[in-house]
Amino acid sequence: MKKQRLIVYICTMLALCSLYAAQPIQPLFEKEFSLSRFEAVMFTTAIMLPLGFAPIFYGYILETFSSKRFLRNAVLLLGLLELVFALSYDYAYLIAIRALQGLLIPAILTSLMSYIGFMAPKDRVQQSIGYYIGSTILGGFLGRLLSGAISDVFGWRLFFILLGVALIAVYFALHYLSEEVKVDFVKPKLMEILSVCRNQTFLILFLLMFFVFFVFQALLNFLPFQLQTLSNNVSYGKVGMMYAGYMIGFMISIRVLWIIKLFGNETKAILIGLLIYLFGLQLFYISNYTVMFLGMFVVCAGFFIIHSVASGWMNKHAHEKRAISNGLYLSFYYSGGTIGTFAPGVFFEYLGWNSFIILLSCIVFILFFLLLFFKKRLRV
Repeated sequence: MKKQRLIVYICTMLALCSLYAAQPIQPLFEKEFSLSRFEAVMFTTAIMLPLGFAPIFYGYILETFSSKRFLRNAVLLLGLLELVFALSYDYAYLIAIRALQGLLIPAILTSLMSYIGFMAPKDRVQQSIGYYIGSTILGGFLGRLLSGAISDVFGWRLFFILLGVALIAVYFALHYLSEEVKVDFVKPKLMEILSVCRNQTFLILFLLMFFVFFVFQALLNFLPFQLQTLSNNVSYGKVGMMYAGYMIGFMISIRVLWIIKLFGNETKAILIGLLIYLFGLQLFYISNYTVMFLGMFVVCAGFFIIHSVASGWMNKHAHEKRAISNGLYLSFYYSGGTIGTFAPGVFFEYLGWNSFIILLSCIVFILFFLLLFFKKRLRV
């Protein structure tokens, strides 16, 4: 079982590498293909867009497939698409490939998250979900770091070739997953979805994560452009290294139970996370690489406290509705992130970086007071 979990975590890391690898090098695409900034950010938006609605509908597709076979084939196809992406020279083709990858990634992540949920003992579900989140964090960071560093030396195409080869290798490793593990993909009916959303705790968590991830993706998606504005000498490797703050999220995700105990309960932990998140954003007013680098650690600390506590909390209370709840959580989460990859760009483009940060800060400030107001309605 340990070997199976290791395979699941490695697959998760590579899926997140695919999701975020283009983010730090979007200014490179802007220059190479003579794109507008809006066209350049579409490399992240296109792949994230399907993640907002796909997780809760895959049950309609998967009922005719073996869950293991579907997972393996989705990983294989994702790897092949990475190779095709690396060999493409037309912007429209590149965006189309990213969109196709976006259709595959939620199937992969929903499968993997369900595998984790069913493989873990009931009293270890929150800890196992924490390790799963840790693997998403590590994958997101490595994808950004390596794509930036390799692009500086060998050009951007090599990284996507290596990523495609790694995914194809994992396709073979997934053969060792147990057929007996049930992956609970469901075909949600509207009334079932409404039933989950009528649970005030779940609805508050869904809306919270929509806006929290909106802010997070807005900052991460437009930061490379601001760094290039500060200095043309900022390499893509240094842009990728800016996401090193992700690693504090890895530590938080595997110590989530300790964090909840430290702050008293889940609600207090999320409120503290929002305050840390808000403080970290203020450091991005200072136009200095080192200060922003440190600010990313603070922002990531706040974000991953919120994310780790909220997702584990939801899984602990979901019981027989875990699959639908996970699907809705991912849908709200990625819908917020997708909109965040482009919508706040209007502030950045026309009002400047400081106005952009003010917008993000105001959203987190409002979330803090709304959660404070509704905390008595949350089921701890």
